[in-house]
Amino acid sequence: MLENIRESSQGMAAKIILGLVILTFALAGIGSYTNSTDTSVADVNGEKISLQDFNKAYQAQRNNMQQQYGEMFETLAADQTYMANFRNGVVDSLINQRLVDQNSANLAIRVSDDRIKKTILTMPEFQVDGVFDNNRYLALINQAGFYQSSDFRDYLRLEMSRRQLTQALVLSEFSLPYQSTMIAELQNQTRDIRFASIGLEQFKSSVEITDEEINNFYQENQERFLNQEKVKVNYITLNVEDIAKNIVVSDDDVKAFYEENINDFGDEEQRRISHILIEVDEDEDAAKAQAESILAQINAGGDFAELAKQYSSDTFSGENGGDLDWLERGSMDEVFDEQAFALAEIGDVSNVVQTEYGFHLIKLTDLKPAVVQPLTEVFDDLKIRISKQKAQEEFYVLQQEMARLSFEFPDSLDDAAEAVNTQVKTSEWLSRNNNTGVFSNVRAIDAAFSDLVLNEQLNSDVIEVSDSLAIVVRLNEYQAANVKPLAEVTEAIKYNLVAEKAKTEAQNVMDELLVEMQSGADITAKLVEYGTAFETKADVVRYSPEVAPAIVEKAFTLPHPVEGTVSAGLSDLANGDFVLVEVQAVKNMEAKLSSDIENQQVNQLAQSAYLAYVESLKEDASITKNTLVPSVN
Repeated sequence: MLENIRESSQGMAAKIILGLVILTFALAGIGSYTNSTDTSVADVNGEKISLQDFNKAYQAQRNNMQQQYGEMFETLAADQTYMANFRNGVVDSLINQRLVDQNSANLAIRVSDDRIKKTILTMPEFQVDGVFDNNRYLALINQAGFYQSSDFRDYLRLEMSRRQLTQALVLSEFSLPYQSTMIAELQNQTRDIRFASIGLEQFKSSVEITDEEINNFYQENQERFLNQEKVKVNYITLNVEDIAKNIVVSDDDVKAFYEENINDFGDEEQRRISHILIEVDEDEDAAKAQAESILAQINAGGDFAELAKQYSSDTFSGENGGDLDWLERGSMDEVFDEQAFALAEIGDVSNVVQTEYGFHLIKLTDLKPAVVQPLTEVFDDLKIRISKQKAQEEFYVLQQEMARLSFEFPDSLDDAAEAVNTQVKTSEWLSRNNNTGVFSNVRAIDAAFSDLVLNEQLNSDVIEVSDSLAIVVRLNEYQAANVKPLAEVTEAIKYNLVAEKAKTEAQNVMDELLVEMQSGADITAKLVEYGTAFETKADVVRYSPEVAPAIVEKAFTLPHPVEGTVSAGLSDLANGDFVLVEVQAVKNMEAKLSSDIENQQVNQLAQSAYLAYVESLKEDASITKNTLVPSVN
């Protein structure tokens, strides 16, 4: 089919049509060849949550985590299990949000256009000096990714509808006085405890694993040993920085640019101006005569500032002797501006000047001459600036040529590479996530795994990685997802089986010790046999930083000790070790009531109510959650 197209495209008319088509593709982006592929991360009652929505939410939450935890987050991000749970948490949040939005629509919750407008006008983010500023509004929403004001209004309407429903739910919660008292008592309660932990390592040496056990585990857990599908691609890049290296900028180019943009290289002349304004009421001649009379007094030695205070209709400046502060050319009425900048010396006063506001007397009180950086000071910077500007212009031209040739010759990148003076490169093996360099960009990876590249084995569309970088990729080699051979994972399986058996044995030992302890026996000697002993802590608080969280949590969930019984239980630590915890005494401290405790109780009740509400929506919902959630670097 491609050969037929090429043979039919040799005529001049066909080439013109083809050129127009290619230009359209280059400017607007060729339509996706993977429309038939479902890339959504979930389906909620027939509504899909797109990969784009997921990426946006994931990146926002990831940025919040980075700000909150700083460098520590990099350690967390290196843990694949943690990040997989993190990504699944983002999907769960999006599902909950979509359920709430659907329920809002079912309940016919609406936000009127008038309310949207009033909300925007009163948002402090869009105000300058307490007044709504449309330019600031447009700039901020564009910065946030809303390129049409209607897009922002739709977003705000959705958020307000969502908030209206959730607030109606959570604001109905309240805390009774006795509940606050109970919370305060529980928060101030302390416990005397003792605990002993037994490590797993001492049990591992006696564990034996057979080949049959390894093989059975391998067969029963194939999904744990999958190699992701991978692709290796050939690709070409078009980079503004590379283009700039070959741009020649002459001295004349720099000089011409400097002269055309001279205002960018210094400060304009500034003048401090005072004026006296005589407004025109009904009698223009009388107003003009008054202005001429004041001018005569000034010429006779009268004090301009005092006369401004006495006669000027501009009372604000008049109180300051007519001072209008520093002005640049073009900042006032055209006639006023012309006269103000025509005054030659400090202290000069104009003749009577008429504007639409009335009759003015204008005085020059101070002067800052224009200051311009000489060309020699900015020459090197300008040369780089011009080089980048020319490179950016050439980048757009070459990008269209790269799009044309990679489409016209879809079986090779050589023609496009030669046209844009670059080399065809080959990537490392790429997976659908956790790639580096240019392939950390989600659009580049989507193209590498698209039907166009994988199945049709054609050149991809031009992928705009950024404003200064574009690439085209084609398939070099593909590796389908497959199960790792047993030999490759035997050691990992053996390690897991040893750990599981050791944990089971340790659990059995701890269960026996717990039973003996609860029967009143002294287990101190047996603990010594396992290389441990009881450690005692008095007055442990609920959120003690001195004791492992798992131990504290267990201690505060155990019942109060009663004479004749032992209040004890088991827990496991973050490192996998088991710990035996006994509560020896519970001390109830005096409750200290505060508004914070009451607010905390209300917030907890509201959160529980919201979660219960979402869970009730899930019960009646049809939710499909994709197994694999793409990662975003």
